[in-house]
Amino acid sequence: MPALPTEPSGDQPGLPIRTLRASVVDGPDAGRSKNADDESLTIGTAETNGLVLSDSTVSRFHAELVHAGKGVLVIDHGSTNGTVYEGARIERAIVPDGSVLQLGRSRIAVGDGERVTVELHDDQEYSGLYGRTPVMRRLMARVRRAAQADVSVLLVGESGTGKELIARALHDSGTRQGKPFVTVDCGALAPSLVASELFGHEKGAFTGADRQRFGALEQAHGGTLFLDEIGELAPALQPTLLGALERRRFRRVGGREEIDVDVRLVCATHRDLRSEVNRGAFRLDLYYRIAVVILVAPTLRDHMEDIPVLVEHFLRDLGEEGVVESVVSHDVMAALCSHHWPGNVRELRNVVEALVTMGEPPILDAAAPGESSADIVSRVFPLRYRQARATVLRDFESRYLKHLLSRTEGNVARAAREAGMDRSYLIRLLQSHAMAKKST
Repeated sequence: MPALPTEPSGDQPGLPIRTLRASVVDGPDAGRSKNADDESLTIGTAETNGLVLSDSTVSRFHAELVHAGKGVLVIDHGSTNGTVYEGARIERAIVPDGSVLQLGRSRIAVGDGERVTVELHDDQEYSGLYGRTPVMRRLMARVRRAAQADVSVLLVGESGTGKELIARALHDSGTRQGKPFVTVDCGALAPSLVASELFGHEKGAFTGADRQRFGALEQAHGGTLFLDEIGELAPALQPTLLGALERRRFRRVGGREEIDVDVRLVCATHRDLRSEVNRGAFRLDLYYRIAVVILVAPTLRDHMEDIPVLVEHFLRDLGEEGVVESVVSHDVMAALCSHHWPGNVRELRNVVEALVTMGEPPILDAAAPGESSADIVSRVFPLRYRQARATVLRDFESRYLKHLLSRTEGNVARAAREAGMDRSYLIRLLQSHAMAKKST
């Protein structure tokens, strides 16, 4: 997994962490081992993995190991032959230090590695990012370093975690600051419009093209192109985008002239692109091109202690200059700090905006007991379209999954068959709604 160096520089504060190790005890690569330089390590046959295997029964991005306190969190990325621990195939599980996993024909021993010190930012703010917890200050330090590298960056994380803010911080504090910053939301465009949005078109290129139009690549020349939800990009367009990025030249739709372009590419996704690569939905060579550096946007649940800092920032951004307690009482702040925040930082900002606007404590539950779908839809009308759509979609998913699990008695394989969806995708949905424990 591509990553930035972790050693702190100069007088910057550091955080001691425990890395991981993985060694092949049996199989085509027997004797090969790898010590991670971070708290995670990927295993597979693709060259960007931390531990690269030649075993043909191992998937390109087979599994990821994440340090989890007294054990190792193992995440299978939708591999073809699965990840097996003590005879059971696992999708996501914490195993003890020293455990042996079966990946294809290979048996891999995993456990604690060395202690290293990673860099932390020395303030609670960096280029529009806020937080005083180690997880956020570590992210800020990585953003600061990546900004100076001028390489392609892939931002991964749940919806609402502030990936666009990170992209903007990379641009504003990097070598292309002051140049264009252009955003394309690949998930909000009809597939037929994405090519025109990216590359532009000539007059008469298709029905309705009554004038020449510059695309995002051309508009971002010299600056940064931010492709949000890159995982939604249609497979037919992926080689075209890859070609433009590799050659730094492209043609407008309907055009013959090649146009030179110089952009820094930042992409974001809430999908697991490594799983998408494994199942053939996302090109491996395009993944290599966009994921030179990977930055993970933490969920708000991972840094709940930052909620007071974020609330104060949002209040100041909304023009509230008085003390925080005059707007957000101690009881309300306590409620904010104990909420699950399925919508992450975006949801928190919406709650603070509603509090300032209405002057009364917010309702935090996504759906109150007995609330109908019509009630939920009408309640999100004041939100922006994407936020409203995400809220209603999440409520639908939650209700559908609860009914599906009830109907199938918690049997995931049966639930996937009856729902007509891929089993690994269903498991990811259950995990995102904190229902995975019901899916045994």
